[in-house]
Order: sequence, then C-alpha cells, then structure tokens
Amino acid sequence: MFKQILLFFFFFLCIQTEAKIVKIIIDKNEPYANNKSFGDIGQYEKLTGRAFGEINPFDRHNALIQDIQLAPKNANGMVEYVTEFILLRPKDLGKSNGLFFLNLPNRGNAFPADNALLERGYLYFWCAWQGDVLAGNNRLTIKVPIATNNGTAITGKLRTEYHVSKTVPTLFLSSGAFTGNSHHSYETVSLDNEGLVLTKRVQESDLRIPIPNAEWAFADCNKVVFPGTPNSTMISIKSGFEPQYIYELIYTAKNPLVLGLGFAAIRDITSFLKHEAQDIEATANPFLSEQKTNLVKAAVMFGVSQCSGFTRTFLQLGFNEDENGKIVFEGVNSHIGPRRVSLNVRFGRPGGGGMQHEDHLFPGNEAPFTWGSSYDPISKIEGGILDRCMASNTCPKIMQTLSSTEYWQSRMSLRTIDLFRGKDILIPENVRIYLFSSTQHTPYSTKSPLSGFMTNGNSYYENLRALQIALGYWVLEGNEPPASIYPTLKKKTLVESNQKTSGWHDIPNVIYSGKLNDGVDLDFGENFIEKDESGIIQEPPVAFKKKYKILIPKVDIDNNEIDGIRSLSIRVPLGTYTGWSLRKSGFGEGDLNSLEGMFIPFKSTKTERIAVGDNRLSLEERYGSHEGYVSAIKKATEILIKERFLLVEDAQSEIEKAEKSTVLIR
Repeated sequence: MFKQILLFFFFFLCIQTEAKIVKIIIDKNEPYANNKSFGDIGQYEKLTGRAFGEINPFDRHNALIQDIQLAPKNANGMVEYVTEFILLRPKDLGKSNGLFFLNLPNRGNAFPADNALLERGYLYFWCAWQGDVLAGNNRLTIKVPIATNNGTAITGKLRTEYHVSKTVPTLFLSSGAFTGNSHHSYETVSLDNEGLVLTKRVQESDLRIPIPNAEWAFADCNKVVFPGTPNSTMISIKSGFEPQYIYELIYTAKNPLVLGLGFAAIRDITSFLKHEAQDIEATANPFLSEQKTNLVKAAVMFGVSQCSGFTRTFLQLGFNEDENGKIVFEGVNSHIGPRRVSLNVRFGRPGGGGMQHEDHLFPGNEAPFTWGSSYDPISKIEGGILDRCMASNTCPKIMQTLSSTEYWQSRMSLRTIDLFRGKDILIPENVRIYLFSSTQHTPYSTKSPLSGFMTNGNSYYENLRALQIALGYWVLEGNEPPASIYPTLKKKTLVESNQKTSGWHDIPNVIYSGKLNDGVDLDFGENFIEKDESGIIQEPPVAFKKKYKILIPKVDIDNNEIDGIRSLSIRVPLGTYTGWSLRKSGFGEGDLNSLEGMFIPFKSTKTERIAVGDNRLSLEERYGSHEGYVSAIKKATEILIKERFLLVEDAQSEIEKAEKSTVLIR
C-alpha cells in the first residue's frame, strides 16, 4: 500500500512539474499574400492563433524568472500565460525545407516575412514575448500575471524618461523614446506628487532642472486644461512637454508584471512545435504532416534591435534548454542589437534604449558583454553570454549582424575586446560576427527633423538575406558560412572616435565631434543581479567615475568604413554614409541623434565640388558616365556573390536599379 501511495505521489509530482503548452487555438486560417506563389514551393497559408502555457515556478529552468514565486498559480500549482502567434506554412507541406524560422515581434509588431525565405520552404513563425505591449494595430501580445505579496500589491521606485518630437500636454507614464503609447504603464500609488521631482534638461549630461510640482500632475490634459482629469497612468505638464528637453521622473509604482515569462513562452512554444503531435485537447501541431510526421528539422530565432537583445538574454539565462534538456534553437541571428534586454527585472521595461541621449541610464549595457567568457576589470564580472548553454550543451550556431550605429550608440566594441588584456577576444567557433559597413540602425532615406541631414539609406537587407540563408544551410547541413568580418584592434580598423584617429576628413557644413555613447559602470543596487540582467532595480542608479573606452570603425578617404561587409553603396558610393548624426538646435543640440545616420552626397562634377571646398571626388571623376557607374555596379555584384554576401537574384535587381537610376544622366 505504501508503495502504491509513493508511486501515486511520484506520478502526481511529475504532472505538477511538467511545464508545457497545454492548448493551441487557431483563430483564423487564410491564404497568405492573396494566394501568391513562392517559387517552386507554391502558395502559403497563414494561421493566427493563441498558445496557452503553464510553467512550474520551482523547476530549475524557471526558478530564475523574476517574481515567478509571487505570481498567481492554478490548481496544479502552475503559473499560466497566453501568447498570440502567427505562422506561415506551405499549402503543400511536403515542400517545406523543415527549417522553423521564428521572427520575434518588435514591440508586438510582426515584421513581414522575407520572400526569399518562403521561396526556400521555410516554416515562418511570429510569437509574442513582451508582456507590457498593449493590444491594437495588429500587435501580437502575451498575457502574463501580476506579482503580489500574498495578494497585497507590490510597490517600488520606477524611473521614467520622456522625449517628444513636438509639444504635447500629456503622456502615458510608460511613454518613452522607443515605447510611445503602445506599452503598459505601471500605476502610481498616489495621485499626489508631493515629494516627487520631475526634471528637465537639454543634453543628457546637463544638470537636471526641477519643474515646480504645481506645474505638473498625474493627470490627462488632452481634453481638459491643466490640471486636467486625475489619472494614475498619465502625466501632464502645464506648459506641455517640449522637444528640446529630456524629462525625468522617479515615482512609486505598483503591480509589477512577471515579464520574464516571455523567455519561457518562446522556449515552450518552440519546443512544442518541434516535438509534440498535439495539445492536451488533441488539437494537432500545425507543423504536422498528413502522415503525422513533424516537419520541423531545426529551429532558428531571428531578433531585430530590441529583439536582438532578447536573443542574447534568452541564451545567457539558459532558456535554450527546454525542460527535457533538449536544445530549443539550433540557430540564432542576433541583428542590430548587442545589448541585453531588461525583461527579467521587477517593473521591467524592455523597450528602454540605453542610448547616448535617450534612456542613457537604463539597464541593458551591463557585463558580460562577450559571447565567450572574458573578464571585465571595471565591473569585476567574469563570464560570457554562452556560459549556461555551454554547460548544458545547448548552444546554437549564432550570427551577430550589425549596423555601424551599434558601435556609436550600443558600445559594440566591448563585445569583441578582451578589456583585461587590451586585445581582440577569440570568438567562439559557433559564432559569426558581421558588420554591414557604413549603415544606420534601420536603413531609410528621409530628411531628419532632428539632425537636418538626409538619413542613411545604405541598405544591408540584401547582405542580411544572403547571411540568413547561409545560417539555414549551416544549421540544416553543417555548411560553414562566410568568416566573420568586423573591425578589430589587430587590423587597426577599430579605433578611438577622435577625428585624427577615426580617419574622418572634413566635409563642408558637417560637424564631426566624435561624440558617442560612452560606457558608464552603473550600480543598480544590491538586489540587481548585473551578470544575469535580473532582479530588482534601485533608482536612480549610481554612476561610477570609471568609464569604458568605446571604439568605432575606422573610415576611408570618403569617410566610409573600411572594415565589414561593404555593400554596393560603399563599393560604388554616391556619397558618405554614416552610422551617426548629431542633433540640431532645439532638439538637444550636439547629442547623438537616436538611431539615425547621415547620407552626404558627392557633387556631380569636379567644378561643383571645388566650388564648395569638398575634397571628396565627384561622381564624374569616379565613374565618368552613367554607363561607367552601371559597369562598376556589375563588377561589384560579381565580387559580393563570390564572397557569399549577395544572392544572384538580388544582384540582378541591383543592376536593374542602377540602370534605371539618374546617376550622371545629363
């Protein structure tokens, strides 16, 4: 009898401790892209649905989730969440190549699928992970619980920053440079602002100027003039928030979300789709073939910007091992984001940027910086992003792809340097690092209202596409991708930002200051685990005097970067392309302009450039004629194809674009 009770208890315990996706609901099944055919793969169908998950808060894979023990639990002692997803699968499932490609939604936004991947039979997937994203505008959301102290509200200090591009009377408490009005605001515990200080300053390093408490309120003044309608999630200033200032407030917030569940959700939905046939209600895995065979051969996670920080933190916290000890993602593309994300902290706000001007003192830039283990002599932290997955033998093949902005704004140089020995660090064999030379964070062309210059439209998308396909072959077939290519100390292409060392040559009407996002060692208090980017943050942080030396890519005579993957725009340039720009008067003059670079065009003729004192060769001097320009493009595409940084189909498109251009057309 005792043995039977023991076996029953053991069986019950196994049920209790098994974290899983318990239910999948497909809310909509429709043709994708109006039944467009994608090469030999044919048509895709689009499924939109929800995944219901639950995790055991005491399992070692989950115990490090901040406040997981304080989350409400169901009858089985499990913590629940619900996440929304979208998936694309070929209508003819037999034509899939078996590669599951998760494109992490950025602030809930699902970036469009790349046709080149669909033409190769990828199983495409988007899934929500960020629990503070609000519903609306087709954003994907995940519902996570609020942590409480046995039902009593948890409170804590929260520091917020506000930036606007035009004068407005009211903002949500969550409004930030990168969050807008689409994120959950943590309520203030009191509408009374007595004892609180709201400040403003022009440049990030300026002294903070207090705004009299009678001049601001926790209120909504969008329809009613100041002091407006009291509101526990909004803040208003009598004169309005103005573009030239950084505003900062520290207040007492309540009801923290258990945002770290986002890591578990991505782990568990991926593991389910890779290994399970159905949920507990017999709903079939949508990637199951008619023959009941799972189509997924391997999985790749792709994260852009903030989501790139998610991928690094996901790996660093050990979530690439599922609860059965299996690897979750065989490949990861961490794109334009070398930081980590402050998801696994109490009152977390993963949307914070940590830039030079915006959110400068937000967490996310702490050690460890490097993929492999290294020692940071400033923070005294030893370790690397891959420590946990190396211990569990669950490390994926990794591509870290970068724009130039990441060197200026996100301190990328710290990720490839042994700070203790002052030399380049050895990159792990399963990691490739690629810089897209002279690019801004996201390429686009428009006149920036903050800098007054044209932004940098030098596209890296064609090169990124080639690398993503190479990552697929690396994961599925073991074919090695191109070698890493990025600035290093050894090549003398990673240098200090002062004008002499950087190689910058003067351009008329362009100011070069060398300002970058300097590295400050911040102390967020004893309850913040810096190494794990986890815990409870003390606000404001203490900034120590000792700073990290930040380095940037060296430039050539045209002020375009020497090292990295040089796209057609850099091999056959029409101007100077930068990963940085400076703010103009009225917008924090002199500070770095967020994530925007500049395009500074060459003059058409020698006469024109000499007349304005521009020492950069003109288009006419470089290419002679329109035909000469097109010829140079054709030669450059051939080289890029051989280097495996450009697909043949993209090369043809670039040649056609050059032929249709007006370059040197008279």
